[in-house]
Amino acid sequence: MSDRERLIERMKSIMGPKGVVSDHEQLRTYECDGLMNFRVRPTLVVLPETAEHVQRAVQVCHDEGIPFVARGSGTGLSGGALPHEQGVLIVLARMREILEVDIPNQRVVVEPGVINLKVTQEVAPEGYYFAPDPSSQLVCSIGGNVAENSGGAHCLKYGFTTNHVTALEVVLPNGEMVNLGSKSPDPPGYDLVGAFVGSEGTLGIATKITLRIVRQPETVQTLLAAFPSPDDAGGAVSDIIAAGTVPAAAEIMDSLAIEAAEAAVHPGYPDADAILIVELDGPAAEVEHQFDEVVRICEENNSTEIRIAEDDAQRALFWKGRKAAFAAVGRISPDYFVQDGVIPRTALPEVLRKIKQMSDQHGLRVANVFHAGDGNLHPLVLYNGNVEGEAERAEELAGEILVLCVELGGSITGEHGVGEEKKHYMPKMFSEDDLNTMQLLRCAFDPHALSNPEKVFPTPRLCGEVRPGPRRIHPVEKAGLAQVF
Repeated sequence: MSDRERLIERMKSIMGPKGVVSDHEQLRTYECDGLMNFRVRPTLVVLPETAEHVQRAVQVCHDEGIPFVARGSGTGLSGGALPHEQGVLIVLARMREILEVDIPNQRVVVEPGVINLKVTQEVAPEGYYFAPDPSSQLVCSIGGNVAENSGGAHCLKYGFTTNHVTALEVVLPNGEMVNLGSKSPDPPGYDLVGAFVGSEGTLGIATKITLRIVRQPETVQTLLAAFPSPDDAGGAVSDIIAAGTVPAAAEIMDSLAIEAAEAAVHPGYPDADAILIVELDGPAAEVEHQFDEVVRICEENNSTEIRIAEDDAQRALFWKGRKAAFAAVGRISPDYFVQDGVIPRTALPEVLRKIKQMSDQHGLRVANVFHAGDGNLHPLVLYNGNVEGEAERAEELAGEILVLCVELGGSITGEHGVGEEKKHYMPKMFSEDDLNTMQLLRCAFDPHALSNPEKVFPTPRLCGEVRPGPRRIHPVEKAGLAQVF
């Protein structure tokens, strides 16, 4: 019996025959996440149904020295759930139980496979909701949100996933199960929950997650404003926040993104070079006053049309196009590369101009969607993978946009994580000492580098021995842009 066959039998003894995928063609289903530019077929896929299944599977991997990667719904956009060729992919999609709803303490305890929107649907009758709302919230899992510290349109006011997780049950890379945090806010000691959220699966696997829910606001008002340019829309956002108003959300789409949304979901957006969606929520009197200010500021920044949502149906229509923007781009381009960078809000006009210049230089179109309130950009680089060299040019252009964000005082990621795609840009933000210090934390949790290895850091920084997989040469290395350690 080969090593692989023996591994399959051990995993079947834990999960049952239906909990193990070993057929080579079936494994292709799991060879990438939402970033399809990188593809690796794992040795094996397991589908645990309980925390005990996860723990026992990790113990097997630890005992055999086999790398493992956790995966939720597979909607990530940085290659964070990219399998290891010689490893086991642990898919948590079957762990979808909401374990506890504690309304008096504003807490919900869930398994990692629970879908983001399901949490809000569960507590909405009690007047509560779960604030982090990625565009993929219809399908993305809470476990994946925890791994990537996901945000969403409303993170401007309410923060990211890390602001809404108070406790975790975690299977460490050696198979030990530990509990981090508690239901209560700000427990004493080191913030290990904060360290784990956003660690992209490199510190272990969360099997139980305690979430903070928030009360639904008294009033929500939403407007959609059309502008002759993204510069004008960005100016409006800066002026709104400078005036002391913090919207629940402030989102910009440029003309190409608008075109894609109209082709896909028909939200009926105005014919404009940019639209801005602003949502305010809170006490009725406060929202009414702030809303009048927002309308005035949009008019002062050359808005050509302002629509105010009259009811929940119209509000949902405003958001329908924005939430569908990433997928909608498939209507106007056979392939596209979703990027994720952060800049200071005031740098938005300069960045947009430079992205246009880069787009022209590479001969590729770029559709722009922004969480404009916190400077989180999502340029979508359009290309045709059937045209020789276009995929490589798209990756190079996406990388140049990241470098531009860092040069202007921003970051290489706002909410999609580093994963496989952005790890070669980490030296643009961090020194070697910085990266080595981060590695100390990783080694404390995973001294044998088995948990999602070769992600986040630009070059292997191993605490122990691991069987390395084939290394794909990243376009940024070809271009000589990465710092080599």
